[in-house]
Amino acid sequence: MSTDLKSKFLKVYDTLKSELINDPAFEFDDDSRRWVEKMLDYNVPGGKLNRGLSVVDSYQLLKGGELTEEEIFLSSALGWCIEWLQAYFPVLDDIMDESHTRRGQPCWFRLPKVGMIAANDGILLRNHVPRILKNHFRGKPYYVDLVDLFNEVEFQTASGQMIDLITTLVGEKDLSKYSLSVHRRIVQYKTAYYSFYLPVACALLMFGEDLDKHVEVKNVLVEMGTYFQVQDDYLDCFGTPEVIGKIGTDIEDFKCSWLVVKALELANEEQTKFLHENYGKKDPASVAKVKELYHTLNLQAVFEDYEATSYKKLITSIENHPSKAVQAVLKSFLGKIYKRQK
Repeated sequence: MSTDLKSKFLKVYDTLKSELINDPAFEFDDDSRRWVEKMLDYNVPGGKLNRGLSVVDSYQLLKGGELTEEEIFLSSALGWCIEWLQAYFPVLDDIMDESHTRRGQPCWFRLPKVGMIAANDGILLRNHVPRILKNHFRGKPYYVDLVDLFNEVEFQTASGQMIDLITTLVGEKDLSKYSLSVHRRIVQYKTAYYSFYLPVACALLMFGEDLDKHVEVKNVLVEMGTYFQVQDDYLDCFGTPEVIGKIGTDIEDFKCSWLVVKALELANEEQTKFLHENYGKKDPASVAKVKELYHTLNLQAVFEDYEATSYKKLITSIENHPSKAVQAVLKSFLGKIYKRQK
């Protein structure tokens, strides 16, 4: 993406923020306006913006030429709707996981004056999405499809979060519940739909396409999202906090991580017992022991094999798609995540 497009994308954030803090549906005073502005600036634009920028990228690849100013604005606005969702989920997720850092800074709810107000801020962030859609897309023929798409993906994501949370119920730590199929189901719903399918689906709708005719595209993107989450699970343990921007806590949080599922598959009886005893404990010594076992089982090499196989499978699926423009969209997505370090 050109730096010019990226700077235009960032300008759209300022426009949308200004509309939201002056929304006529609510009587803002200075305090509430300042609060919302600070909350938005802290949580929405701080990440890599990959999901949001992908809408603009994908639309440009589908069009196959220069974008008009209106097309840049509208595809950017849809991209920001996804970034708003990407802020809403983690704000609440961090409270549930009792996390400490996000994107290299303290989680929003950890700030002294915020605390549990963050729960309501999450709800506000979620409510901003339909406000943006109404303001800019209400007259478009694909408006209802857009609203439906965002509602459906949000429901899938929240349901994925639910299975993640109930699988890791405190006081019911049972590793025997964990398997690759459980992991895949959590990942598919919690991450793949909103991070991978949603940006491309937005671009397809804006381009006048019928999503029902692109089920194969959805399948490839969900597969890509699964691969992305496996990378995430791997980096949570083997990545460096300075690079990934957070301190990994999957082991102490008893997460159904790809690494623990693989470890359970490869471990002998003694190692399995050892995992049952140490996984999910907050104590740093237990965490270190689990990481040591991951090294002993050579999970780094297992991950590299998985990565190579996934990449080959994804490329084959993409190249089977009849449309060169759609192939370009999917390859651009894969290029952004293959062998990433953060």
